[in-house]
Amino acid sequence: MTTISQAAAPVGVMAAPRTKARNAALDRARTLLTLVVLLHHSVIPYTYFGHTDPKSWIGFDMIVLATDSFFMPMFFLLSGLFVWPGLARKGVQKYLADRVLRLGLPFAICALTIIPIAYYAVSLRQSPDVTFSAFWWKTVTVGPWPSGPIWFLWVLFSFDIIACLAYLISPRLLDPINRLSLRGFQQPAAFFAVMLAVTAALYIPGRIYYGAGSWFEFGPFSVQHGRLLLYASYFFFGAGIGLANLDRGVFGAESRLARTGWGWAITALVPYCLMWVLIYIKREILGNPTWLPDWYEGSYGFFFAAFSIAIMFTILAFFLRFKRSGWRILDPMQPDAYGMFLVHYPIVLWLQYWMFDFDIPAIAKALIAFVLTVVLSWAATAALRRIPGATQVL
Repeated sequence: MTTISQAAAPVGVMAAPRTKARNAALDRARTLLTLVVLLHHSVIPYTYFGHTDPKSWIGFDMIVLATDSFFMPMFFLLSGLFVWPGLARKGVQKYLADRVLRLGLPFAICALTIIPIAYYAVSLRQSPDVTFSAFWWKTVTVGPWPSGPIWFLWVLFSFDIIACLAYLISPRLLDPINRLSLRGFQQPAAFFAVMLAVTAALYIPGRIYYGAGSWFEFGPFSVQHGRLLLYASYFFFGAGIGLANLDRGVFGAESRLARTGWGWAITALVPYCLMWVLIYIKREILGNPTWLPDWYEGSYGFFFAAFSIAIMFTILAFFLRFKRSGWRILDPMQPDAYGMFLVHYPIVLWLQYWMFDFDIPAIAKALIAFVLTVVLSWAATAALRRIPGATQVL
């Protein structure tokens, strides 16, 4: 989405960096993820549990459960893939300056403009007479100051800073992950098992301690407490994979993962169904308590971690296998995907506000919201990129 738009990794981290052709499979995967983000935000108000619109459909709960369980961890992994080659090519100082431009500047601009515009639509439902200027001033001075989806930017930038410090300690600090990736070229199941063990070990304790819905919030800076280490693990797994020999690693175009697909889809389906079993237990047997027992949170966390990796493998297996012809429809959108992520939120929230009183099925509302959000955010990004210098950010 942001750092993941750089060139592919060099052959070796200690070798002189060289530019390689773009990896179409990874480009298409991250563009698809951007569309998944837009879909996720388009259907949330129409979910059956906890919906905020008069209309709802249980099918959207199935979509939200799936998307919420994988797309942000996968974004962090893809973002980490080219960190080490970027550091080797640019050096720490230039790399951080680039991250400030690509992550810090958009975060600041969006926090002051895009996000207040988006949440003003929500505020009008509660206080129809409030002016935007009054709402904006209260947001940035008193709060709350929600970040919406842009929390990803500051968290990713924080991980980039940690990666720079790690690189200064030793450029080969992530060599064990890279060796595991090379083994995963022929044995992706071995990589899956290790990654599941690590991510589950980092995610489950936080989920048990904080619960699923606890957020750290300081001004526009927010992130889910229980998921922070999960996101960090994905980011640094990605950095380790991309450290060297990306083409000969687990995500290589000729890897065994690229020759599979259905097996990983089935692997993903099992923990996904088990999460639904636990949701049923929570609502129908435990009575939907505000605080769940440790065994429940631990079990759910493990199935969550397993599904997240398995569905990521499924998506990457598809795009790697059909790297030359599969889903070329995504290619024209790829240069604008990051910008679409940045600008889509006010578009989708205002569309949902506009349709709130419409007496039409939830499926129709969600479809209208999704299609128009894609079209309008794509058009807005294309227009913004015509501004001189904007392509350096977008």
